[in-house]
Amino acid sequence: MTTTAAGKGTLGTRTMRMNIGPQHPATHGTLHLEVEVDGEIVTNCRPHIGYLHTGFEKLAEYRSYNQFIPLSDRLNYLSSLNNNIGFALAVEELLGIEITPRCRVLRVLLAELGRIGDHVISVGLQAMDLGAFSIMLWTFVEREKLYDIFETVSGGRLTTSWTRIGGLSRDITDDFVPLVRKFVEYFPGVLDEIEKMLNRNRIFTKRTIGVGRMSKEEAVSHGVTGPLLRASGVAYDVRRARPYLGYDKYDFEIPTHPDGDVWARYRVRMAEMRQSIRIIEQALENIPAGPVTALDTKFALPDKFSVYNDMEALIHHFKLIMHGHGFQPVPGEIYSCTESPNGELGWFIVSDGTRNPYRLRCRPPSFINYTAFPKMVEGAMISDMVAVMASMNVIAGELDR
Repeated sequence: MTTTAAGKGTLGTRTMRMNIGPQHPATHGTLHLEVEVDGEIVTNCRPHIGYLHTGFEKLAEYRSYNQFIPLSDRLNYLSSLNNNIGFALAVEELLGIEITPRCRVLRVLLAELGRIGDHVISVGLQAMDLGAFSIMLWTFVEREKLYDIFETVSGGRLTTSWTRIGGLSRDITDDFVPLVRKFVEYFPGVLDEIEKMLNRNRIFTKRTIGVGRMSKEEAVSHGVTGPLLRASGVAYDVRRARPYLGYDKYDFEIPTHPDGDVWARYRVRMAEMRQSIRIIEQALENIPAGPVTALDTKFALPDKFSVYNDMEALIHHFKLIMHGHGFQPVPGEIYSCTESPNGELGWFIVSDGTRNPYRLRCRPPSFINYTAFPKMVEGAMISDMVAVMASMNVIAGELDR
């Protein structure tokens, strides 16, 4: 902690430089903030990142496309399904292959359940940071119920590795649809209870309304996406702007809020969970029959039953995995993006015609959104930094990569 003069000609007033994090509960991970304060007013904030750097993008150059899927789970580990669905779509676009109608609908179902799981825990942690501890406990209960559904489908809870290039690792089980129907029936009541606890809570509203304000122009200038952008009044959603998985056929709205403050981000996330329920209900009514894996065996892995019982399927599996050939996209490059819970999740892939990507770069929404944090806290109180950070839902795994 150091002190510096506020400027020439002042009467000895000084600002103080202090560190928040990287080991601090309010930073939600290994985030380090170097803050200059005048009393309790933030005059300058400089974020430092890289404490959780794992080199995902470089590791991809030494792995086949399917082998990278477990690594994609570990970007935003609160919504791992959305990560590996987005990556699989990018590679499928590079290869020019079409997934089956059943696979398309199931991916939408799990992507929206993943969005709810991310948003609900984000709201719970935001409430906890501002003193509403009970809400956090409620939201953890709901997330565990969602994890039960994910485990039924994929065998995993936090990191699922559910997708495969051209399809899915496995089809849904018989109890999947009843479990999801039960969840979407009662979950709106949970959202109502959360709003009853927070919307008229004097402490919560005082610490969120008007705090960390970001105008529409500032949000666009910083390139933020997701709930942060929509909370500043910009109705941009990749599901509408660049439809994928048939999202253009679903009836849902894009919630926005004009104020661009911490309160607006909370309200947008709550509204988005209700819209995700609308999408899930529509998808449940239209799950087509058929396979979940593309029929082109040059790219899509055969299912395990076929591998164990059919010689041709065993040969394809051997060629794609065991022998090390894998599929080899034609040389070229592509950028593909999806709407993850935190915003636009993009993948830039360069192929040199081999089984591994020549280059892979990720556009993680947390990294882009985090650039706006110094602007949002400039002139705010130190305590307001906690409220702003909680409203951004920055995930360090996705931020540092």
